[in-house]
Amino acid sequence: MIKSPYKAVIARLNKKKPLTEPARHAKKAMQKRAAGKISFSGLVLAFTMIFLFLPLVVIAVYSFNPGKGSEITGFSLVWYEKLLFDSSELWVALENSFIIALSSAALATVLGTLAAIGINWYKFRGKIYIQTISFLPMVLPEVIIGVSMLIFFSGIGMKLGMTTIFIAHTTFCLPFVFLMVLARLDEFDFSIIEAAHDLGATERQTMVKVIIPAIMPGIFSGFLMAVTMSLEDFVITFFVSGPGSTTLPLYVYSMIRFGVSPVINALSFVLILVTMVIAYLLRNFLKTIAASH
Repeated sequence: MIKSPYKAVIARLNKKKPLTEPARHAKKAMQKRAAGKISFSGLVLAFTMIFLFLPLVVIAVYSFNPGKGSEITGFSLVWYEKLLFDSSELWVALENSFIIALSSAALATVLGTLAAIGINWYKFRGKIYIQTISFLPMVLPEVIIGVSMLIFFSGIGMKLGMTTIFIAHTTFCLPFVFLMVLARLDEFDFSIIEAAHDLGATERQTMVKVIIPAIMPGIFSGFLMAVTMSLEDFVITFFVSGPGSTTLPLYVYSMIRFGVSPVINALSFVLILVTMVIAYLLRNFLKTIAASH
């Protein structure tokens, strides 16, 4: 019996090609979604997102509540008005926090970047021990760091204030910058350095024009991490602060004795919005830098 050529073509077109592994997983996920089934990982993700972001939603809602209690009585901007025109001490504390955060993060970024380049680039005796010790501020409890800093400053007779907070914040922010820059250097192609040397670049020119631009995403991420860690720190700041050096976490803690004012809710919501805008603007900027190198 002679087979029809048309039937052979139709059979070939109808023949299913074997799916790849990602395609099979995607197909299974679509089938589960179409069937209305919810996976365990989906439930965990939903619970985690609710756990993380529900307090932020509560803060936003209560910042517009005209009353001080837990009952929602309406919509008002009274706490934002008091935040702008009747919270001078709060703004001083916030200013101190930003001064300490930006200055300590800048110094920690410079020191952490140079340390990461030195550890990754050069070979010297005691390299492993120095690299291990540099991570101690990350793993030690903040209480121990705060007490040790207080004992150190008292031992050398240094007056507690903005300077001691700056030194303490630089110390515990340094390992975070060091780790992020070191992770970026692990992906660095050192053949570029050899090419720069072959073209006559000095070690300083190679550092400034080749290495620093290539690892800039890691440097910038470390700086932002250091700023965040400094702004939210309370324990270490509590031990090393002095008169006239109140930061925002210390100010909020002092208000607990009299009840937290809803002005803090308004300030928190403003900071959340500012953080979201900065994160959105920097997202594409960091992607562009990473793609260019």
